[in-house]
Amino acid sequence: MDITTVLIGTAALAYGVFTIYARLKQPSLLGKLDAMKEKFGSFAGNLIHIIAYTVAPLVAGAIFINSGIAGHAIF
Repeated sequence: MDITTVLIGTAALAYGVFTIYARLKQPSLLGKLDAMKEKFGSFAGNLIHIIAYTVAPLVAGAIFINSGIAGHAIF
């Protein structure tokens, strides 16, 4: 088990969960969301923000945790 990879994965997973919470409870915490909505429109801005700041960290976190538990290191 590689603890560094597991910790990085946990941090990424926690960030993804935080963005879900912030999106639902306090969207004002997500500063880049408004800028993306202005630049790309409401639908596309939301979609890009969800993929980049929620889905990607959740997927990366799960992969890193799984890899770290299996003994693989990302560094």
